[in-house]
Amino acid sequence: MQTNITEFFLMGFSDLSPPLQGTIFTFFLCAYIFTLVGNGLIIVTITLSPQLNSPMYFFLRTLSFVEICCISSTVPKVLQSFTLMGRTISFTGCVTQFFTFAVAAGCECTILTVMAFDRYMAICHPLRYSSVMRANLCYLLTMVSWIFAVVNAVVHCSLLFRLPYCGSHLIAHFFCDVPPLISLACVNTFSIEVCLLILSATATVIPTVLIICSYINILTSIFQLHSAESRYKAFSTCGSHLVSVVIFYGTAMFVHLRLDNPFSSYNDRMLALSYCVIIPTINPMIYSLKNKEMKAAIRKLSHKHFRFQGLNKQKNYNNKCYSGIKSK
Repeated sequence: MQTNITEFFLMGFSDLSPPLQGTIFTFFLCAYIFTLVGNGLIIVTITLSPQLNSPMYFFLRTLSFVEICCISSTVPKVLQSFTLMGRTISFTGCVTQFFTFAVAAGCECTILTVMAFDRYMAICHPLRYSSVMRANLCYLLTMVSWIFAVVNAVVHCSLLFRLPYCGSHLIAHFFCDVPPLISLACVNTFSIEVCLLILSATATVIPTVLIICSYINILTSIFQLHSAESRYKAFSTCGSHLVSVVIFYGTAMFVHLRLDNPFSSYNDRMLALSYCVIIPTINPMIYSLKNKEMKAAIRKLSHKHFRFQGLNKQKNYNNKCYSGIKSK
């Protein structure tokens, strides 16, 4: 890595008015807490509920873990950056932040594709579903997703952080992302940008095409169903996944699939909010509130928890009464 800079200065949202900064800080804090609680609830519910032992929920649990990793790689530093001392980030810290985010984002790209394939098999080939989507295949697809994400992140870092950053050290963004870092380099970055563009296209365009093909087949199969109830159930199952895919891929592709395009700090920050913060925040609502099985499992676990607490209180009360009687 060839660079003359040992640390960067994150601009964050310091260019906005103080009242607006306070609003944005509250938004980031609430979004982070809700994401941790919501996705954590999904992970715990699926892990502890035998009735959710299916490939769809296996991949959903993986996606929830990835969402926690994704938002945790950026938001804590964003919250810290609202203080003057918290806006600096070391060169190593910048590499670590980008690597963590790139792994999480790359894994999310492949997991969303795998989830589309799972829905395709469930709706278009229901008789073959259980024989194809076995546990071994689910584990293999998840492992491949993580391997692809790590390799993609390593190549990104090796290309991006070998550039000489000998000029300004102000990153006009709220985290270390590709466009603002490229703009700080003091050499011609055209060849690096082409390589990064090819990598980003591989990680986003190919999965998008596969997802579109899956959903074309899914929609064709849904329209062939004779029962209106069956069509509604199929649409509700896939609709939430499709909403998440459109927002995530749409904004990520718009930001990263650009070549020789001037970096716009404000626009890119607003777009980055979609795939860094909004998607991890709304996924628990998309996959839980609209899913009857998930809601039923959450209610069942809640009843078990409160019942267990009630039994413990009753046991403690009985023990106190027994101790009081013995002392007399």
